[in-house]
Amino acid sequence: MNQLPDKFPDIATSRLALTALKPAHAGRLFQLFTDKQVIRYYNVLPLKEEKDAEKVIHYLRQRFMDKLGIRWAITLKGTDEFIGTIGFNNFPQPHRGVIVYAIEHQHWGKGFMTEAIQALVRYGFHDLELIRIEAEVLPGNSASERVLAKNGFKQEGMLHKWLEWGGDFFDVNMWALVKA
Repeated sequence: MNQLPDKFPDIATSRLALTALKPAHAGRLFQLFTDKQVIRYYNVLPLKEEKDAEKVIHYLRQRFMDKLGIRWAITLKGTDEFIGTIGFNNFPQPHRGVIVYAIEHQHWGKGFMTEAIQALVRYGFHDLELIRIEAEVLPGNSASERVLAKNGFKQEGMLHKWLEWGGDFFDVNMWALVKA
């Protein structure tokens, strides 16, 4: 279970292409991860310049090669226009995957993230043979909770001091989808 393939898998939806992050995406990834609206509820290493985004891409590529996680660029189908990122941040156990996602705020409310999560769930359950897919949502992030609910995820409860980031501890709402 959760055996990541050796070759990075591309996933297509009706409007999106989920592809490997590449150096050409660094500029848009930098914009995404420095947009205060986007990162308000998203713990991300502080990026100071575009080169920092290139290091993030390298880090995520290495995590895939080490079979620890997988992160796609979300692009508009047929254009390679980067609009966000999605993936499995980690696999705490062989049957579980934790998803993470972010999309440029100008693309909010258009159904793109719902579509991307649907594709990720299909991949997780079918290709990785996961039984459970989790999402850890910081309290107050109602937009993220709405998109998870649209995709069939259920809120399981608040995990107190669950997430440590930069020396601080955060509560998270645990959302999960279990394979039928």
